Amino acid sequence: MKIGGLIKTSLVDYPGCVSAVIFTQGCNMRCAYCHNPELVYPDMLLDPYDEGAVLDFLAKRKSALDGVVITGGEPTVQPDLVGFMAKVKSMGYKIKLDTNGSMPDALEKIFELKLADCVAMDIKAPFGKYEETAGVKVDLNNISKSMALIVASGIEYEFRTTFDKSILNKEDIDVISATLPEKTRFVLQECQPVAVKPVLKIRREKI
Repeated sequence: MKIGGLIKTSLVDYPGCVSAVIFTQGCNMRCAYCHNPELVYPDMLLDPYDEGAVLDFLAKRKSALDGVVITGGEPTVQPDLVGFMAKVKSMGYKIKLDTNGSMPDALEKIFELKLADCVAMDIKAPFGKYEETAGVKVDLNNISKSMALIVASGIEYEFRTTFDKSILNKEDIDVISATLPEKTRFVLQECQPVAVKPVLKIRREKI
């Protein structure tokens, strides 16, 4: 799997868990507010971490960590994501997966194999503004299917939207919220323009 970044210890990325955070390379969306372009754009990608070295690190840290967060980029575009998650799961870790919901077949397989304990899905916009926000053509049926799979999965989940005021307004947020089941955790994230908030530099830590 193409791993572009690693945070060895986080207290905030997996609520209730001390976790490591793994950033995958590559994404099938081009959101204007993306703060991790070095994980998205091919001409900005750094040499990936060695997957074996990352797994060795996780094996050695089992006594100090509770969980692993797999984020991106977009993890589900990785053809070997399921296999990687199975290796992490076999070590006894809880896994939180962050996704844009564009690849429901991957999510379905992950849920069938019980490889995720928590999922956070970004809902980019109301469907009428989805492609404008994502910066690419989007199969909205896949977004709907992923949402349904997540709700039916039986695991902890949340949906979240980055409030890009250049595209979205309060009515748009109300529309998104109305599509979600009652008592669903819905997180609204403030959008900070890239020109104002520096691009997140994924730590290139020595493993």
